[in-house]
Amino acid sequence: MAETKKAPVFCEKYCIVCKGARAGNGLCKAIQNLELKIFGEKGCIWGKARTEYYGVTPDKPIQK
Repeated sequence: MAETKKAPVFCEKYCIVCKGARAGNGLCKAIQNLELKIFGEKGCIWGKARTEYYGVTPDKPIQK
């Protein structure tokens, strides 16, 4: 039986840092850049889930 992944809703809709950074907030971008340096190119665990699900890093908007 194939397992389907759930969308990573927290990073996309609720994370203050990620939402702010994608919206252009300078402070949020600085915090997110620090997270990306600490945790690697995919970011925190929620950013990693978002990257794996949507194929874009947490600092980039989803291409529709």
